[in-house]
Order: sequence, then C-alpha cells, then structure tokens
Amino acid sequence: MSSALNFDPIRLPPECEALRAEVRQFIAEEIRSGTIDPSNGLIGDQADKEFSKRLGAKGWLGMTWPKKYGGHERTFLERYVVTEELRAVHAPIWYHFIADRQSGPILLKYAPEDIKMNILPRICAGECLFAIGMSEPGSGSDLFAARSKATKVDGGYKINGTKIWTSYAHVADYMIGLFRTSAPTKENRRHGLTQFLIDMKNSPGIKVSPIGQMTGRGDFNEVVFEDLFVPDDHVLGEVDGAWKQATSELAYERSGPERFLETSYVLTELIRTLGPEPDTRGAEGLGRLVAQLHTLRRMSVSVNGMLQAGKEPVVEGSLVKDLGTIWEQKLPHKVRDLAAFSEGEATNRATLEEQLIYATATAPKLTIQGGTTEVLRGIIARGLGLR
Repeated sequence: MSSALNFDPIRLPPECEALRAEVRQFIAEEIRSGTIDPSNGLIGDQADKEFSKRLGAKGWLGMTWPKKYGGHERTFLERYVVTEELRAVHAPIWYHFIADRQSGPILLKYAPEDIKMNILPRICAGECLFAIGMSEPGSGSDLFAARSKATKVDGGYKINGTKIWTSYAHVADYMIGLFRTSAPTKENRRHGLTQFLIDMKNSPGIKVSPIGQMTGRGDFNEVVFEDLFVPDDHVLGEVDGAWKQATSELAYERSGPERFLETSYVLTELIRTLGPEPDTRGAEGLGRLVAQLHTLRRMSVSVNGMLQAGKEPVVEGSLVKDLGTIWEQKLPHKVRDLAAFSEGEATNRATLEEQLIYATATAPKLTIQGGTTEVLRGIIARGLGLR
C-alpha cells in the first residue's frame, strides 16, 4: 500500500510561544550558572542527571502523558518547543531524552499498570535513564534481521545475543530491547520480533562494553546478553508482533529537532565569524544554510503536529531524519569552506576551529543514530509504493 507524503503547514499556537519565552528564561539562568554553553557542542552530548531533574521540576518531561503517571497532558507541539529550545543551545539532555522521547510512550501503550506507576513518574522527574536495544552486529539498522533470541521458559524468557551502538547503556536504568521470539516466515520477514523491558541495574547476564568514538566520547556501547531472565510482565505488547510497535516508535525517534541541530553550533559560530557585513560569497552561503535549516524545521514541526493529531507519520519522520542527518553531517565542511577567508585576528576564528574539529569527528555517528540512510530510504520507498 502506498501513500503520498503529507507535510501540513502547521503553525505553532500562542500557548507554544508563551512557553518558549519561559524556556528561554530558564536557559538564560542555566547559561549564567555555567550548565549550558551554547557554543560548546560537547556539553550537548552529555547526560546530566541534575539538569534533567530541574527540567522535571519545571514540568517539561513527560509533557504529553497522563497526569496520573506524573505527566502534564500538554500537546506534542508544546513538547516540541521545549526540545527545540534546549537543542538549539546544546543543553546536556541525554539523561532523560530517550526515556522522554520514545521509551515512555512505549510503556504507556504496552506496559502493565504496576510498571507504568513505578517507572513513568520517575521519567517525568528526570530520574530514569533508558537505552534502546535495536541495532545488532551484522545487521545495523535493519531491525527485521535481528538475531538475538528470547526463548520462552517458565515464568518468562531467557535472552541471548548482542546489541550494538547502544547509547548510554553503561549508565542506563532500563532498556527497551527488540528480540526474536520466533523465526520469520517466507511471507513476512517482520514476524517473530518481541519487545522487552530490561532492568539494566539488577539483572545478571548483561555485559556492557564501551565503543570508542573519534571525539573521545564513550556513550556508544556493545551489550551482550547471556541467559538473561526477563519475567513475563516485562513483555511489551504483542509477542512476535513488535515490528508494528517498533516502526511506530521510530516516528517519535526520527522526527524531532535533534535530527538537524546536533552540529548547528558551527553555524552559530560561522555567523559570528563572518560578522554583520559578510562578503557576497559568505552572505550567499550563509543564506542557503539558513534556508535549508528553516525547511527542515518546518517539516519537523509538521510531523509533530501529525503526532498531536494521533497519526503515525513513519514515512514523513524517516524523511526528516534522512535529510536532517545529511544536512548536519555536511554542515561542518560547508562552514569550514565559507570561513576559509575570514580574518582570524578580528573574529572568533579560534573558537570556530575548535567546534569544527569536534563536529567533524562526531558527524559520522549521526547516520547510525535512528537508522542509516539506506534503511530510511527503503522505508520511504516502501511507504510511497516504490518497492
């Protein structure tokens, strides 16, 4: 079945702009205290529990969730504004971000009531870090090629296998993992996958090993499961049918402003470097970059409007992630080119060079986060009826 791409021209309502002003005031206070440095992309890659707890106290985590679970029953567009403002200044959001963005919604839909009441309020308070267990060695972002197995035993399942590129697994409280409970069929290679909630702190049978990055950071990990027991009540949703849940989850993961803002600090530094009166070459190049950024933002806002309307814009979310990743990966090279003839003595050229070094080193990993370009384009092509 095919469908046309749909990006509704959504405008943010007045309550979103009022919230934006409130968030900006909070950010200004955090900048003064030194928690946030808008020019330092390294800070944005960190997990700061105390910062996440302050956001929770402001009511900015679990914003769309029911109040009975600690949420605030606000809109997806209001949540978008908070995310956008925090990502624009590269705030250290990773302690809460995965749980707030996608793991919490999965628990809301599929977890037993006692688990919801236990975990969701802690996410809303900024006190719970989640990892995502999807990618595997040899299959990467092709989720349906997963080979890690969950075998039924008395009272639950025994899990064996490996997950890779697992961000913050070394400090995570929980993981939502995708494991094979049955073999795929000829008619449906998606059959046989099940999602599980895994307690990363209190479960024997888990080995976490760091994967180094060119930036020197260590948030990626390999996670090996050896006869890990997971009780029946930690099965999330339909046994053998998690592919429907996982694709829905990816609409949340792939559509936010984080998918095009991760290296945007070099654009900010470029503007400072070129100054208020750039030459024709610099002005034209800067204009193109800002126009591209604006287009990606409008697409992302539209997808979040569709989420607010109860839709599952998997194809549109995949497109935002594909285009956004390519843009933010190419951005450091374009910025370096445009800044080549600037006068370093009279500008922030030294700061720009530092940011370019970090952004260039971190750019390759961006295509791994949330799905590689090849897999995303397969999803888009399938959604459009082209394969």
